[in-house]
Amino acid sequence: MVAAENALVLNRTGDHMPLVGYGMWKVPKDKCVEQVVEAFKAGYRLLDNAADYGNEKQVGEGIKKAIDQGIVKRSDIFITSKLWNTNHDPKHVRDACVRSMTDLGLDYLDLYLIHFPISLKYVDPNVRYPPEWYYDGKGPKCELEDVPIHKTWEAMEKLVDEGLVRNIGISNFNAALIQDLLKYARIKPAVLQIEHHPYLTQPTLIKYAQKNGLAITAYSSFGGQSYIELGVDHAIKCPPLLEHEVVKRIAGKYGKEPAQVLLRWSVQRSIAVIPKSSNPNRLKSNLDLFSFKLTDEEVEELSKLDKGLRFNDPGFFFDIPIFA
Repeated sequence: MVAAENALVLNRTGDHMPLVGYGMWKVPKDKCVEQVVEAFKAGYRLLDNAADYGNEKQVGEGIKKAIDQGIVKRSDIFITSKLWNTNHDPKHVRDACVRSMTDLGLDYLDLYLIHFPISLKYVDPNVRYPPEWYYDGKGPKCELEDVPIHKTWEAMEKLVDEGLVRNIGISNFNAALIQDLLKYARIKPAVLQIEHHPYLTQPTLIKYAQKNGLAITAYSSFGGQSYIELGVDHAIKCPPLLEHEVVKRIAGKYGKEPAQVLLRWSVQRSIAVIPKSSNPNRLKSNLDLFSFKLTDEEVEELSKLDKGLRFNDPGFFFDIPIFA
């Protein structure tokens, strides 16, 4: 189990979720095994996965290799996966979860999230896996399916009842959806995962979620960097956070990298982060966030960089404006 001072304690189970994890989004399949092993060697104990990332089988091979080599034990690590949009119908939720568990080589998940509050038409995994966004794999339009979130959540709760999943949570939900979910949830969500960086601070959402007992995980902590190759126009045009004068000045003061400052800005406010890097030095430095502390003024200065810039928005790509 991760030390309490470097973890968030989740509601209901009391499980310790590490404040710093390793994100598997966009990690190439042929690099997964070794990156997982190297991440564990460096000291990471949380892996953030999703069926949609298309690499869970390779991640599972990395987990097995690390356990076989004695680098970690299953009880040492915290593994997250996510339910994809095409599997929101209750009759598909369990199968989707078991597929992720099987690919990851696990008999339970520490955390299972609803990836987006979007229900798409079911795609048989024998036809295409991961199914991605378009029903026919081509587009140009997504085909929505009429499955309300409360039905999906009931199926998520059954995963806990069955012992397949220890904690359940949500990703990319706004406050209104959370408020509604809390009214009917028999098992409350333990975690909310959201895009969070100084260009998109979302303080009201975070305050509301934390007040209601949800731990927060931030993704895209470095801003638009990962979205440039996806052609997101404002990611291409906006000044990179890692090169921002304020971030670089604070990093220089502490003798740290700009990435460490951006990550520290979150963890210092009890928000978990899931960066990734294939560079051995950055792999270690991204984990080294507890050897320094930002002043309140520095935290506020970074927060004032907020521009409301959201880079991961289905409204941009698929005309599904969940954040409108």
